[in-house]
Amino acid sequence: MIGVRSSLRCATAKRGFTLIEILVVVAIIGMVALIAAPFFLKHRNFADKNVCISNLRLLAAAKAVWAQERNKGNSDIPVDTDLFGPTNYVKIKPTCPGGGADYMLGIGTVGVAPACSLSNSLGHILGR
Repeated sequence: MIGVRSSLRCATAKRGFTLIEILVVVAIIGMVALIAAPFFLKHRNFADKNVCISNLRLLAAAKAVWAQERNKGNSDIPVDTDLFGPTNYVKIKPTCPGGGADYMLGIGTVGVAPACSLSNSLGHILGR
């Protein structure tokens, strides 16, 4: 009886994966990752563009409210302290998630829509 148990223990102790099986699984996962990477990158750029456009809408609305409350015209230009701050229209100054330059370069006058430096190359532009 003791001999039977010891042989069963040895048979169950050899249940594991071989090196070849592990390498095949790793290779398959690597190939799937290579195929899926461009798909994820495309959708990440799409999401960055949409967030940037949303930021531009926020800035345009903040400019419009600032001009309305202060009786400013379309040719007036707000500065950072007019729009951004804990008690102003936008609490924290937004940045382009795609790496575009500072929005203040494109905020401009009240009558002109704000712009991102990536508006021409990646389509980060506020539609009308």
